[in-house]
Amino acid sequence: MDCVSCGDEAELYSGGRCQRCVLGATAQRLLTNPATGAVAPPLQIIVDALTTMGRPNSGLTWIRQAHVQAVLRDLARHQTLTHEILDGLPAGRTSDYVRSLLVEHGALPSRDERLTRFQAWAATALERTTTADHRKVISRFLRWNLEKRLQSMSPVTDSAFLRAKQSLTVTIEFCNWLAAEHNTGMDQLTQAHIDLWQSTGPTTREHIARFIRWAIKSRLIPADLEVTPHRRGTAPRMPITEQNAVIEKVAHQQTLHPRDRLAAILVIVFAQRMEDVAVLTWDRVTITAEAATITLADTPIELPPPLDEPLRALAASNYNNQTAAHPNSPWIFRGYRPGMHLTPTHLRNHLRPVLASLEARLGTLNELTQTTPIAILAETLGYSPQTLEAHAKASASTYSRYIATRLD
Repeated sequence: MDCVSCGDEAELYSGGRCQRCVLGATAQRLLTNPATGAVAPPLQIIVDALTTMGRPNSGLTWIRQAHVQAVLRDLARHQTLTHEILDGLPAGRTSDYVRSLLVEHGALPSRDERLTRFQAWAATALERTTTADHRKVISRFLRWNLEKRLQSMSPVTDSAFLRAKQSLTVTIEFCNWLAAEHNTGMDQLTQAHIDLWQSTGPTTREHIARFIRWAIKSRLIPADLEVTPHRRGTAPRMPITEQNAVIEKVAHQQTLHPRDRLAAILVIVFAQRMEDVAVLTWDRVTITAEAATITLADTPIELPPPLDEPLRALAASNYNNQTAAHPNSPWIFRGYRPGMHLTPTHLRNHLRPVLASLEARLGTLNELTQTTPIAILAETLGYSPQTLEAHAKASASTYSRYIATRLD
């Protein structure tokens, strides 16, 4: 049947119109300003993007939801569009998604949402500080250390965002503890206070180290104060037999999504950090009939069969590519928000039934540093030689031992 609106031969959805035409008309109606009877130019971009998306049925499912329609109607009332207007909408996934959609299609300038979220969260967190003097010190730490560090990043990574939140949380708890238990300000801080704080609470208290280093540098406390560092090398490593079982599973099990199989391969075979996996882009991939390669550091790595199958399948699929959310996305691991990749946390959680990413990565590094020269690993995997040497020592296999073995 032909659509009465566009004339295309398509399955009719409503009133003699196809899904695409119904989607476009719905978007046009919801985004029309009731005062002017017109759609503001930035919002017309979204109408056009929804109308031309590859899977209009997905767009219809999304736009028919009451909370989505409420957000779109709110936006329609504005002649201009800014991030501040979006900030005034009820906070939630819908407003976040619409914001990302507007940015992805050029209707709004890009903004680092993690930095904005951190600043809003930090302003509220500071209110938990129980004394004015401590609040002044923590505010300086927040501005000149935590925020300054995040502002230097483009974009702020998920791990940096979480570390900054944890540092501020622990700092507030520490200062409140000093005030409540010892009636102490920063000018009276001693090593005994720090030691007692660390020894009487969870290991997360070691995150006070960042604040202590800043306070020393700012000459607020004596330079000889220190936090006992976490003892490295204590995290569990996946044994080689379990590594082999995981590789066998992700290489051959077709019931797993190619995205999950590829992410697992990058961790269990190439010891990649999930933060680095999440931000991989298609320009680092070359696929021909003969070979599939991916560049993780400086040197392309060829994935032999069957390890190449998930990458080939993902490249050939329309994974997250048929909606208005990702018209020209460079990400291999495309997220559910427009223009965004999946977060490392999401990937870790999704792979949890298959492997624990940290345990798997450390186990793989142990094996690789026993069999491959440090220089080659650094060039292909993106680790610093110092980091790899530390892992080699932890697995009782330094580079010199490797050379000695080769010479025997």
